[in-house]
Amino acid sequence: MRRSGVLMAISSLPGKYGIGCFSKEAYKFVDDLAESGQSLWQILPLGPTSYGDSPYQSFSTFAGNPYFIDPETLIAKKWLTKRDCESYDWGNDERITDYAKIYYSRFKLLKKAHRRSKIASDRGFKRYVKANAFWLPDYALFMALKDAHKGRSWEEWEQPLRLREKTAMTEAKEKYAADIEFYEFVQYEFSLEWSDLKKYANKKGIEIVGDIPIYVAYDSADAWANPELFEFDEDMRPLAVAGCPPDAFSADGQLWGNPLYKWSVHKKNRYSWWMKRLESCFKLYDVVRIDHFRGFDAFYRIPYPAENAKNGKWVKGPGYDIFATMKKKLGEKQVIAEDLGFLTPSVIKLVKRTGYPGMKILQFAFDPREESDYLPQNYTSNSVVYTGTHDNDTTLSWYYSIGPKDRKFATDYLNIPKGTKDKDIVWYFVRCAFSSVADTAIIPMQDILALPHEARMNLPSTIGGNWQWRMKEGAFNSATKKKLLKLTMLYGRMPKEKTRGK
Repeated sequence: MRRSGVLMAISSLPGKYGIGCFSKEAYKFVDDLAESGQSLWQILPLGPTSYGDSPYQSFSTFAGNPYFIDPETLIAKKWLTKRDCESYDWGNDERITDYAKIYYSRFKLLKKAHRRSKIASDRGFKRYVKANAFWLPDYALFMALKDAHKGRSWEEWEQPLRLREKTAMTEAKEKYAADIEFYEFVQYEFSLEWSDLKKYANKKGIEIVGDIPIYVAYDSADAWANPELFEFDEDMRPLAVAGCPPDAFSADGQLWGNPLYKWSVHKKNRYSWWMKRLESCFKLYDVVRIDHFRGFDAFYRIPYPAENAKNGKWVKGPGYDIFATMKKKLGEKQVIAEDLGFLTPSVIKLVKRTGYPGMKILQFAFDPREESDYLPQNYTSNSVVYTGTHDNDTTLSWYYSIGPKDRKFATDYLNIPKGTKDKDIVWYFVRCAFSSVADTAIIPMQDILALPHEARMNLPSTIGGNWQWRMKEGAFNSATKKKLLKLTMLYGRMPKEKTRGK
């Protein structure tokens, strides 16, 4: 089945109050996708962001980001007033998210809504808390304790709480009961609003592509509440952490710092925690993109502590066993394997055995010195092609930043006429992706709008200035939608029910 879609973070939606959320603008974006013939909306991870604002470093793999709760929905519920919402400084540049201002304002607003909600007597809330008992109490307590410790990582808490000693935990639950209820309230409201948006998207023929990192953050409720699942010592300090080895782009490699899974324990309990995680994901999303898929075949283990990634080594991961378990327990699901980077034969074999489509990035294709797997003539139909991802520069900026030989190769390959305007150059890449044999084509919104470098979402291995881009109101206009629709129809990527109606 040929199909296409758009990559666009929730945070990048336009709208009031400083950051994209589950507001009327999100529903309008779904309408825009449907009008342009798309059937997929890929988003970034929905978890609560921590230091650095990265959705790939979250306080919980199960929780939702409080920033995405729509203030206007809370106004409609009479828990807030318009005056409440407009009394905070959300920033004055509609093109970016000012996370510092969001952090200092959003929680104050949500706590005001919580106080007025009388949520403790709500039957739906009680059912939600009970249904999510395997993660929600730990997360809510974790966040309450972080607040009590002024945001410090749990490794810096006093030992009884850090090690989750029984008496200390009982006392903390009593002492911070109101704060715990607040964080449970936030997750309940997030769940309701996201569920409504997803149902609307599905009704419009749009499936949601979610994104989960393979690893969890060290400073997370997941690591704190489940130390037996990670490579920790008796004092709950990491024995080793995740990263990537040195290569041509990084002499020191990449030191991510995420705790590593103790795969022997996971295998012994038939990947119970992973099955709950994946089951949760497939309730949130229709399709799940698993980041750093190669880590299931082999992962790079860096002894802790370390200043860089030079002294790590590759260690065998769980391999196909975890996916065999998943298919048995959860059934066949739609998964995209993020298989970018250097791939060994065993990684390629694992991806092929799962049957999941891998990723193809056009920006990686145009090196005239060698034949690339990312050139469209080398694709298989079981692939997902992108012009770029959230970690790439915008295609327009990338096109002008590469060397002259690479640019000439791309220009010749795509048959871009001399003198083509900047805004039209990117559409040759979009056309190339759509015309390829890959069953699925997904294009970042920045490329559909042919935006320059300023719209880049993330520059890997840097902190600050990332994850901020927002689309301007009205940017996805009728002319752009018609252009996207035309390519979608031309290359047979229209949803079947819409094709039949033509």
